[in-house]
This record gives sequence, C-alpha cells and structure tokens, in this order.
Amino acid sequence: MRARTTHLDTHIDLNDVARGDGYLFVRDGVGIAARGVAARVAIADVADVLAAIVHIDEVGGCAPVALGSLPFEAHLPAELIIPRLVVGKAADGRQWVTRIEGEPIDDLKILAAMPRPCPAAAEFTVAASADVGHYLGAVEAARDAVRNGDLTKAVIAREVIVTSDQPIDVHAVLLRLRASFGSSYRYSIDGFIGASPELLVSVNGNVVESHPLAGTAPRTGDPVTDARAAAELIASTKNQVEHRSVIEMVHDTLLPWCSYLDWEPEPSIVAVANVAHLGSRVQGRLSEPRPHVLELVRALLPTPALGGTPRREAVELIARVEGFTRGRYGGAVGWIDATGNGTWAVAIRCAELSADRRRARLVAGGGIVAESEPSAELAETQAKLQAMLSAIVRP
Repeated sequence: MRARTTHLDTHIDLNDVARGDGYLFVRDGVGIAARGVAARVAIADVADVLAAIVHIDEVGGCAPVALGSLPFEAHLPAELIIPRLVVGKAADGRQWVTRIEGEPIDDLKILAAMPRPCPAAAEFTVAASADVGHYLGAVEAARDAVRNGDLTKAVIAREVIVTSDQPIDVHAVLLRLRASFGSSYRYSIDGFIGASPELLVSVNGNVVESHPLAGTAPRTGDPVTDARAAAELIASTKNQVEHRSVIEMVHDTLLPWCSYLDWEPEPSIVAVANVAHLGSRVQGRLSEPRPHVLELVRALLPTPALGGTPRREAVELIARVEGFTRGRYGGAVGWIDATGNGTWAVAIRCAELSADRRRARLVAGGGIVAESEPSAELAETQAKLQAMLSAIVRP
C-alpha cells in the first residue's frame, strides 16, 4: 500500500467524519476519525503491515494508522482496521488527512456539510441478561475468595441489554457522549461505542503513560454532596486497597521496558459526569529498542482494574461465576501508527451494537475486595451503566 498525508486547513468536526458508519477515537477534540477499510489485519501482523506502507508525509510527524479493539478474553480473535482515510487533530491545533492512494474516498467537504442527526422518539426496553441474585452471588463468591486469601481482588460485572424499535443512531449517541463525557476517550469501531475515562497505555516517542482508575463513587451533580463523596472515596480503605493493586501491577508490567518509571504518590479524584474514580498517573521513559504500543497493551491485558489480582486466578474466577463472555468489554480500544506510537483506553462505559443496531449490549462491573458489600457493588454498576444508557435512550 501507498499513503499520503497532507495538511487540512478547513476546520472539521471529527464526529462528522466518523458519523454512524466510520471510526472514531478522540478525547477533548484531539484524536482521529476515519472512513473506509483499506485492510483488516491480525493483531500479531499489524505493526509489520503498517511499517511496510510507502508513505509520503507532507505535514511532518504523521504516519499511517490502524485502529480497533482487543477483547478481555485473550483467546478470542482480534484484528485492527487500516482505514482508507484518516483525519487527525493534535493538541497543538494541527490537522491532517492521510489517504491510502488508489482508493475511492468520501469528500470531506460533503461530509462536513451533511446535516446533524435529528431527535427521534424510539421506544426502548432495558433488561438485565441474568437476575440480580446471580450477580449478587458472584460478588459473594469473589469476596469469599479474597477473604480466604485466594485473591487480592476480582472484578465482577453484569450485563444489560437495550432493545429499540428503531436502529440506534450512532452519530447521535457520539454527540451526546461528547456533551457529557468530552474528557473521556470516546470511540466508535465496528459497532463498539463508548466513552472511557481510563487510559490503559500511550506511547509517544520514548514517553510511556498510563492512568489507571480503581475505586468508584456516584456523583449527583450537587457540589456539596459530590465533594463529600469524593472525600469518603479517598478515605476508604476498601477503595485504596483496590486502587493500589492496580497501580502496582501496571508499574511492574511496564518497568522492564523503561529506563525509569514513576507514579503519583497519592491517588487523585477523576470525575466524569456520573461517577468519580480514584486515579494515579504513571509515566516513564522507554528504553531502546523501543517497544511499539501494542506490545504494552497485550502485556497489560487484562488490567487488574477489570480483571483482578493475581491475574490468572481472578480471570478464572470471573469465567466461573459471571455467567457470560465479556468479549470487547474490559479489553482495550485505540490506535497504533507505523512508528509504534499510539493511545489505548480500557474498554469500559461501552455498548456493543447488533448488526441491525436495534440491540445494544452494556456491561459494567466493580472491584471486589474483602470489605465489599454486594448491594453497594450493585449500586456501583448501576451508576456506571448510566453513562451509555443515557446516551442511547435519550430522545
């Protein structure tokens, strides 16, 4: 393949490039949107395929990209998409377009001029795929395993199905997520959409970053109530234990690739529209030869924020008690370029759409430790599910 990257001088909204049938990965207006498929490539081959593209860069510092998601279950197949057209926006305001040569593409001016989605009055049903008692029993099983010393932490999730009498408008959902979760990593790839607040790992040159989140409290919108909940979250032994296990695993996993790696000494509050989390930023410098970002993604998955500690034992317990296959939930979603740079978020606050887009599968979970109370864990999943539920069912 051959590709060319050129400057984009006209302002364009990345959401309007992706629309309902393209691809999107963006945070605070910075990221990429794409259209068309030049190739679908297995995860193991994507770095080599990208490196083999003959690329003319008229902007400087740009490279062809592939984007996609990796599932929670390591044995499930996965592939990334090399789009025919990619529009990128950088934090410094630069904009560019990368086109795979020889392929027909949509005209950006036509896309930008297309009307925004109109409000629709669809009818929805929302139902858990299993009864609440099954979920509560799974939480108790995980808590007992921790109390018995078999685990330090396990994440137990539950599944909710939304059905609609009309196809769900992906473009409209993305715009609603931007309005409420613009500081999260918003994504849309092959019917997998969401707004994740958690950075799994990013590579930019020799700089590597991660921002693990673990420990959650609901937000009400009332400043006094939310400030009190945030203070209680920081003071909570249960949430601090859960958070520390995640930070230590991320640090220990990344350290062999780094000349130095450090994390914030104390977690801080990361607040999004519906919940607040404990978060700690991890940053370091990669050693040579520098790994590409997908090597780090695969080493980190499944992160303890979605699996548990020790990893193998926690994943085995999850498979035994949850009662469903997670698939793309709890894995990672993001992009990699031909130089090995990229950004990958933990695949949470998400929905998987059916082919006809009349059905959406939502999953949310929480970390279970010795002090966990099943009813409180149920409430936490309800708060987390609101992110996607409100974006889908809002008229």
